[in-house]
Amino acid sequence: MSAKALFLSPTPSRWRRFSSMMYEGVLLFGLVFGVLLVFDFLTQSRHALMLRDARQVILFMAIGLYFLLSWRRTGQTLPMKTWSMRLQTTDGQKLSWPRALYRYVLMWILPLLYALGVYALSSYTGYYSTNLLIVFAPFVVFIWTWFDTEQQFLHDRIAGTRIVDIRPHLKT
Repeated sequence: MSAKALFLSPTPSRWRRFSSMMYEGVLLFGLVFGVLLVFDFLTQSRHALMLRDARQVILFMAIGLYFLLSWRRTGQTLPMKTWSMRLQTTDGQKLSWPRALYRYVLMWILPLLYALGVYALSSYTGYYSTNLLIVFAPFVVFIWTWFDTEQQFLHDRIAGTRIVDIRPHLKT
């Protein structure tokens, strides 16, 4: 399929993108577990609070490396392949390293703003639960899609990228 044909491809439904995201979460659980296992072995950490900031940085980098390598190589992670989607630039090209990194950083902004909002709310209510973050943070990136004319994510709109449907379409 040519780049021009991919550019003309429609945006996958929110449901397919969300399903792909949930599948991604399952794979990332394994990645996070493996990275932290190696990290704990190398640093001789005995509990999760030990070297907590270093853990956060290592995980951010490991997850970023996974996405950047996938997006740069084929424009797809395994869940995106399963759900027949591809990430590309708005003109149908493969992402450059800087653009892939820019998109990765941007995709954290809305969930982090949500987390800050939950934290600020907890200071008023006295109730704080990470359940609110875990359950609702994946949905936060979808809010913009209801306002965008092409149902694109905000981070894609800013980064000049888009997710396209690559299923073969039957001509009638």
